Amino acid sequence: MSFKSLAMATVAALAIAAPALAEGIMVKDPYARVSAKMSKSGAAFMEIMNHGDADDQLIEARSDVAKRVELHTHKENADGVMQMLHVEEGFAIPAHGAHMLQRGGDHVMFMGLTQPLEHGDVVSVTLVFEKAGEVVVEIPVDLERKPKHGMKMMKHDHGNMNKQTN
Repeated sequence: MSFKSLAMATVAALAIAAPALAEGIMVKDPYARVSAKMSKSGAAFMEIMNHGDADDQLIEARSDVAKRVELHTHKENADGVMQMLHVEEGFAIPAHGAHMLQRGGDHVMFMGLTQPLEHGDVVSVTLVFEKAGEVVVEIPVDLERKPKHGMKMMKHDHGNMNKQTN
C-alpha cells in the first residue's frame, strides 16, 4: 500500500470515527458517492442529530468539490415519476431528534464537480444551520457502499409495459 493510500485510509477512518459536533448538532456516518466514474455530479448522505433543546434548520451546504452545492430531495410528480428538487428552505432538525440524508430522499447534492470523487477520497463540506452555525464535516467517498444502505424503500410504478394495442 502506498503512503498516499495509507494516509487517505487513515483520514477516512478518523472522519468516520469522530462525528462532527457544534451547538448540540452531531453528524454521524457521512459518506459521498458519484453515480458513475465520469459523473459531473455527486451526493453526500449522513444522519444529523440534534441533542439540543431547540429545533434547528439545515439551511445550506458548501464545498470546494463542486461549482454548486445544494440541499435536495426526491419527490414524486403527478405522473408518478421521481424528481430531484432543490429544497431552498433546507431541512428541519428537531430538538432531541434526527434527520436522515439518504439515497432516495433528502441529501447534499454536488453539481459541476471540480474534481473526480475517487473511492477513499475525503470531501470537506460545511453544513450551515440556522441556530448552531457552521459545522465542517470531513466526508469519505465510499463507492462500495451497498445501493440500498440507508435508502428508504420506495415503490415505483412503471405502468404496464406489456400493453397491447388493437
